[in-house]
Amino acid sequence: MNNELISKLKHGLIVSCQAEVNSPFNSPEGITMFARSAVTGGAVGIRSEGIEKTKMILKSVDAPVIGLIKSKFDDGSVRITGSFSDVDDLSAIGCPIIAIDGTFRKRDGLTGPEFIHRIKSEFDALIMADIAKEDEAIECEQAGADFISTTLNGYTPDTEADKIISPNFELVKSLSQKIKKPIIAEGRINSPEAAKKMIELGAFAIVVGTAITRPHIITSWYVDAIRRL
Repeated sequence: MNNELISKLKHGLIVSCQAEVNSPFNSPEGITMFARSAVTGGAVGIRSEGIEKTKMILKSVDAPVIGLIKSKFDDGSVRITGSFSDVDDLSAIGCPIIAIDGTFRKRDGLTGPEFIHRIKSEFDALIMADIAKEDEAIECEQAGADFISTTLNGYTPDTEADKIISPNFELVKSLSQKIKKPIIAEGRINSPEAAKKMIELGAFAIVVGTAITRPHIITSWYVDAIRRL
């Protein structure tokens, strides 16, 4: 069953359906409409944050769903599904793939790879390790992660400078040569051409969020370009 689920994602587009607190789409109903539209357009999977939103999406789309719960580390940086209770909650609603923060930052006294190792021994779910850099990816694979995703590159204190690399093709290329588990390219992939190049470099699948599901940010790109005339 797991192999069948994984194969559904191969060389496909996963759409991250999330919304900020002040977004008019920030509700289970609003996010689920995004998810349904994405699947209609050919998305092979959906990435969703929060229990109620993920629960509704699971009931509404016929595609693999990657669930997660966002919180913050003490320094204010984002943390993805950072506690055992988060994993338990996602498992309880039947989420088939759970995204886990795979960085070396500690939660419950454990680094990401250590945390993933514990989860794999206690929960029956596929785990997508969200990493920021190559050595984290290697250790997460060794810990038993089923997918390695570049989600957090540029969004941790020690990789913040990588934000200027949009997107980080070199990281995906390097990981595809060193990691046997499927590499999921995510982060600042804002055009179809960039997505295509990621697949050519060895990515198993692509995650796109902002460029599809955040209309206010997409609008700002156009407005900013016009104002620079």
